Formats: sequence, C-alpha cells, structure tokens
Amino acid sequence: QVQLVESGGGLVQAGGSLRLSCAASGSIFRINAMGWYRQAPGKQRELVAAITSGRTTNYADSVKGRFTISRDNAKNPMTVYLQMNSLKPDDTAVYYCNAGASSGSTWSEGPFWGQGTQVTVSS
Repeated sequence: QVQLVESGGGLVQAGGSLRLSCAASGSIFRINAMGWYRQAPGKQRELVAAITSGRTTNYADSVKGRFTISRDNAKNPMTVYLQMNSLKPDDTAVYYCNAGASSGSTWSEGPFWGQGTQVTVSS
C-alpha cells in the first residue's frame, strides 16, 4: 500500500501563491508518477497537473503558466510539489494528490489518493 499525505493548503487572496506538498510512503516501488486533482463544490474532480516517470508534465489549460508541478525522488519520502501562483477565486477547491504507475510520458490516474487539502482563494 502507498500512503499519500498532502500539506500546504490554506486561505490566500487573489493574486497570491501557495505551495502544496505530497509525501509518498509505504510501497513506493509501486508508483512512478504523481499528480494533483481538485474538486470544487458541485463540480467534478479534474486533473490539475501531473508528472510522469519520464518527468513529462501535464497541466489543465486553466492553470498553464500559473502552476508548476515538480518532484523530488531522492527525498525520503518521495515528494511532489505544486507551486501555485497568481491564484484566482476559481482555483478554490479541495486538492488531492494521486499516484500510480505510468509508462514513459503518458499520464493515467493512479489507484492511490491522499486525503485532500483545502485551498481557498478570496477575491
């Protein structure tokens, strides 16, 4: 089993920044790709950003140029970050870390999820 623990959410004014972290522990040999999803009230969960085993990154169009995903495989536990700049009220959501096994540069939703961290952007 893989455990994912997110941190870094909070309340920020529009235009501000936050950095989310997700630490993976347990059977981390089972994962080589990690990503962030978010779900706002009344909306479906959506992919925000992901980074594959080949370090290819994917971003939702709504966050391109504002968010950056990165990972630190050498860190114990393995950690993925989401740097969020120029935040907008529409970014308000619960953000979830996701992990799984990808093939090369292709992202697919993994079976492991974190508990979620709330991000609230005030106008």
